[in-house]
Amino acid sequence: MSEKDIQNQIRAGVNDIAVTFRANVGKLYTNDGRMIATGLPKGFPDLFGYRKSDGRIIFIEVKTAKGRIRPEQVKFLEQVKKDGCLAGVARSVADA
Repeated sequence: MSEKDIQNQIRAGVNDIAVTFRANVGKLYTNDGRMIATGLPKGFPDLFGYRKSDGRIIFIEVKTAKGRIRPEQVKFLEQVKKDGCLAGVARSVADA
């Protein structure tokens, strides 16, 4: 199963308890070939949003069963947890 498939399953699976958005990190290319940076920092998780019950922001780094988290992703998640956000790595809806 691809990371994109897992992301979609998580978004649908947590819909009752959270509102989530897909973050595209890195560079994008326009139809005319121009490169545009997304504006998000390195390590920004794949999914973000908020928990409906209390509005707390959530960050979810999605990985496949064999996917490895990069150092900048670890650093980002550690920092936002320290600041009081809900954050972690999910390889399935149950993890999320």
